[in-house]
Amino acid sequence: MTDTKTAAPDKAKPAPKDAIALLKADHSAVSDLFAEYEKTRSNPKKKALVAEICMALSVHAQIEEEIFYPAVKTALKDKLLVPEATVEHTTVKDLIAQLVGVEPDGEMYDAKVKVLSEYVKHHVKEEQTEMFPKAKTSSLDMVELGARMAARKTELMAQAA
Repeated sequence: MTDTKTAAPDKAKPAPKDAIALLKADHSAVSDLFAEYEKTRSNPKKKALVAEICMALSVHAQIEEEIFYPAVKTALKDKLLVPEATVEHTTVKDLIAQLVGVEPDGEMYDAKVKVLSEYVKHHVKEEQTEMFPKAKTSSLDMVELGARMAARKTELMAQAA
C-alpha cells in the first residue's frame, strides 16, 4: 500500500482531527482487516492478520475505556450506552485472549475470528448510530478529546511494538 500524495509523503493518512473521526478510522481499518482475513487461505497470513486485528482492537478498546467513555458518560449523564459498550468490550477481550498467539488450526479458529468480526460489527453499529451522534451534540470538545486519544494510542502502539 503506497501513498502517492505529495503533501505528506511520510504519512499514509493525516491524523483524524476529533475523537469520533479517530474512532471511525479505527473501525474502518479493523473492518478492512476482517475482510482481508475472509479472503485468505494461508495460515501464516491468517495468524498475522489476527495479530494485527487483536492489537488494533485492544488499543482501540483501551483508549475508549480510558478517555472516550468516561467523557461521554459524564457529558451525557449516560447510564445505558457506556455500560453496555463496556460489557461488549469484555466479550471482545475474551475472544482476543482465545486468539492471540494461537496457531490457526482450522474451523474453530476461523469460527472465533468470525464471531469476533460479527461482534465488533454490532458494537461499531451501536457506537456509530447511537453513542456518536449523542456525543457530537454534547458539550464535549471533540478535538481536545481526539488529541488526548491520539496521544494515548501512539503510546500504546509503541508499548505493543
